[in-house]
Amino acid sequence: MTYPDGHLGWLVTGHAAARAVLAHPDVSARSELQHRPVGHGPREPAGPGIFINLDAPDHTRYRRLITGQFTVRRMKELEPEVEKITAGRLDAMARLGPPIDLIETFALPIPSLVICELLGVPYHDRERFQRDTTVIASLDATAEHARAATADITRHLHELVQRKRAEPAHDLISGLIEGGELSDEELTGVAVMLLVAGHETTAGMLGLGTLALLSHPDQLDRLRADPSLIDGAVEELLRYLSIVHLGPTRTALKDIEVHGVRIAAGETVTISLPAANRDPGRFPDPDELRLTRTTSGHVAFGHGIHQCIGQQLARVELRVALHALLRRFPTLRLAVPQEDIGFRTDSITYGVRRLPVTWDPEGEA
Repeated sequence: MTYPDGHLGWLVTGHAAARAVLAHPDVSARSELQHRPVGHGPREPAGPGIFINLDAPDHTRYRRLITGQFTVRRMKELEPEVEKITAGRLDAMARLGPPIDLIETFALPIPSLVICELLGVPYHDRERFQRDTTVIASLDATAEHARAATADITRHLHELVQRKRAEPAHDLISGLIEGGELSDEELTGVAVMLLVAGHETTAGMLGLGTLALLSHPDQLDRLRADPSLIDGAVEELLRYLSIVHLGPTRTALKDIEVHGVRIAAGETVTISLPAANRDPGRFPDPDELRLTRTTSGHVAFGHGIHQCIGQQLARVELRVALHALLRRFPTLRLAVPQEDIGFRTDSITYGVRRLPVTWDPEGEA
């Protein structure tokens, strides 16, 4: 594949090859070594705490510290809060009455509220970080605008870290401060990365996941008839949608061979997660949505040492929110023809810009 800057690299679309590259010890996630698959921009080292673009041992150090804050116990503790937040958004939908934009009233607020609760970020700051995140994730933003948005959210979270150091609370940032191993700059970088990733991706999945279900009435009816299918349904939606549609990208540190293909040192490799998750060699009839499908091994959260650290939180949010939405509004349906729905293709995560839905108020549960 020829990259926009002229670099001749590779595109991986097969499931087994994707996992092989992502788990290979001789490929690097360092941003300064990568060529971008879309757009142009400087190849710069990751800032302090941005461990998604670091290799071992730096990545290992950050990952170890932060994984301790994403324990099964902590996710269990957070589930009632997710249920409470979801119920609040459903009540707001009922008060507004149909039709409504599901993205604005449901899909975006829930993960935003949850990640604010987890990190200890005041929710009244949401408009600011949502605006900055949109610019950071945009494929059309100029380098100048992206830097300005990154600087704004970094400055804001650095101030928050300093306040947490003076007055700690029961949240992830305070927990990392208590550990005593990270500087304020590192803590700020971690917070920026988790805040940006923690609401943008799940919001996209909630919107697209609802659209996928409404567009497949046979599967939707099956889930409504048997709510115990929700865990498998979430995994199939993750596989089917794979909303991280550009990357991840890696660079070979030395000459390697993957599935019979030689990748030379310095060559960049981009993995298409949507293509890998629809590899017919791994998932029969991959373009069909089947909520009872065996989805083990899907790569919606990546694979290897950089696999999404917040994946269990995302699963909790998706399971709770989708289950509650379908239970509360059993007649939920699209309020516009599907062809009138605008898809968001100008961002590193795929989604819908708006999702107008309606329901029969007298049929609310």
